[in-house]
Amino acid sequence: MERLNAEERGIGMSIGVLTRREFIAGGAALAVQPGIEFTSAVQGQAPRNLLNGLYPPEKLASTLLPREEWHPFPAWAERSAWESLPADDRSALVEAAARTLNTEWPSLPAALFLEYARDGNRSHFEAARGRRRDRLRDLLIAECVEGKGRFLDDIVNGIWITCEESYWGVPAHLNLQKAGPGLPDVAEPTVDLFTGETANLLAWALYLTGSRLDKVSPLVRERIHLEVDRRVLTPNLLRNFGWMGFPERPGRAARPPNNWNPWINSNWLAANLLLERDPKRRVSAVNRILLSLDRFLDGYADDGGCDEGPGYWFRAGGSLFDCLELLLSATGGAFNVYEVPLIREIGRYIYRVHIHDRYFINFADASAVLGVAGDLLFRYGRRISDEKLSALGAFATARQAGGAARSDSITRQLPALFDLKEIRAASGFQPLVRDAWFPGIQVMAARRREGSTEGLYLAAQGGHNAESHNHNDVGNFIVYADGLPVIIDVGVETYSAKTFSSKRYEIWTMQSAYHNLPTVDGVMQKDGREFTASEVEYHADDKSAEFALNIATAYPPEAGLKHWKRTIRLDRAGNTIELRDEYAARRQPSQIAFTFMTPLSAVQSVPGELAFQGPVFASGRVRLLYDAASLKPSIEVVPLEDARLRAVWGEKLYRLLLTARNPPEQSKWSFRIMQT
Repeated sequence: MERLNAEERGIGMSIGVLTRREFIAGGAALAVQPGIEFTSAVQGQAPRNLLNGLYPPEKLASTLLPREEWHPFPAWAERSAWESLPADDRSALVEAAARTLNTEWPSLPAALFLEYARDGNRSHFEAARGRRRDRLRDLLIAECVEGKGRFLDDIVNGIWITCEESYWGVPAHLNLQKAGPGLPDVAEPTVDLFTGETANLLAWALYLTGSRLDKVSPLVRERIHLEVDRRVLTPNLLRNFGWMGFPERPGRAARPPNNWNPWINSNWLAANLLLERDPKRRVSAVNRILLSLDRFLDGYADDGGCDEGPGYWFRAGGSLFDCLELLLSATGGAFNVYEVPLIREIGRYIYRVHIHDRYFINFADASAVLGVAGDLLFRYGRRISDEKLSALGAFATARQAGGAARSDSITRQLPALFDLKEIRAASGFQPLVRDAWFPGIQVMAARRREGSTEGLYLAAQGGHNAESHNHNDVGNFIVYADGLPVIIDVGVETYSAKTFSSKRYEIWTMQSAYHNLPTVDGVMQKDGREFTASEVEYHADDKSAEFALNIATAYPPEAGLKHWKRTIRLDRAGNTIELRDEYAARRQPSQIAFTFMTPLSAVQSVPGELAFQGPVFASGRVRLLYDAASLKPSIEVVPLEDARLRAVWGEKLYRLLLTARNPPEQSKWSFRIMQT
């Protein structure tokens, strides 16, 4: 009998040598490793065990519906359900897929895969691979909508070429394999974000089309089962990948999970629920997913704040919601954790960091402008009975061209389609909350008044410089006026090999000198958990919102700082923001430069006053006041070559510098931002 020595093949974690029969019979449950002790990623917080504690394996086994009885959405054969979708959406879906018929599928040659290892480019391969997945998803939905078999051959083409790919992930994630960057080692199946997404897509393809695939070939359905099992279902039971939140090797500490955890778990969960034929393995996988999601939840403070920022929330808190919805459905409503306070706060986070329209607070590797999965917010809000969250989802959906016709995930597109009538009938609005404070990640936000974009908006952060998707930006802040950007966080360029390497902080967008922070004698903030905010204070009332912290502890010793108290205050009545910086140094600095990043030009009309000007503001409406006696202004134009940044900010940004020459060992400065 063939033996499965997981350790020798590089896909196991000291669970012994199992026969395939033993594994299928339930040996995979050993990989759950229930005796391992975990610590929370939040300092001083004990593991909560929220999900697995409420639904241990024996309870899961009794509540999980058998695969054959689980019917989450209408399949192709249920014509009335598909034909009842709004006519405009049905037409758009069919037309989008029809445009790709009789065209070549994108090629994924080895040379394209090797670009990442050779020159660091990851976008070319990912774009071609993404077009393959998007096309297959579009074809599947169009066939279900139209129901005539016109797309069936091309669906099988897409399934077959996907099954023949050597690796379902992307070149940038080959660090999961022992062989490292280059071409993938097909003998070591590893599960990254996009491997999980592919397994999910193929699982839904089989669910939706079922026996209709046999009209092309009876081998197609079994091929899906084979490939998803060998690439995802079995490896995820046998091996502890870092994204799971489990120790990757005996005696090694687990890494704090980020958005990879719920994102991959949501795809693994769907594929397991839809495809796994063995009931014991099916329950074992769900139990392991709950243990993994608990590790993700332990990284959150009780306020639900996402340290990766709003852009990643849609694959952090949003993918957690995907998991919870799948489990709710697959247990006939028995698995329901929406009364758990943390689950509710994670959902509310996203509208609390919403500025206006498509603008969101974008600390860390996030964009200031986001495409919003409106239906996801709408459904999350319904589950936790939060009108503001649902309203933002309805608002975002109404603003999207084509409504819910397209999505980046079939797991989200299916509910969005069948919710479309309800969400279109809902009352959508922007909550525009007045104040938000997340003590766990030390992020605050405040606007002049609730429900209005009129006036100034302020957001600021403390935290530390080892956060997920970190920039060296402790003490950074942004300012918007009437819902439009004035002083900004630039965001992040298109990802490359350098982005997640030891050279990450050589990239200008990651450096504190290109955030709204001081630079002392050319010394910027340093990356690492020890470089952190201290003495953090926050207060808000009807008159003002104020945030204060010591940022000296975010700088290395070369900066020579003893203490640097930064206080930033929004005066609601006066519609002004005051920034106060008070420092004490170990020696006299030769230079201190204050950076203000902006998409607007700044014109000095009188000494000590700079007026921001641009196409979105009338001249002089927003002004920055400073001490002209001690600070000298200069403006650098920062051309933007990167497509990701240009899509948000246009062709250029401005770096406004206010520089003090030979300042004393201790002093203070005050800056005032005013709107007239």
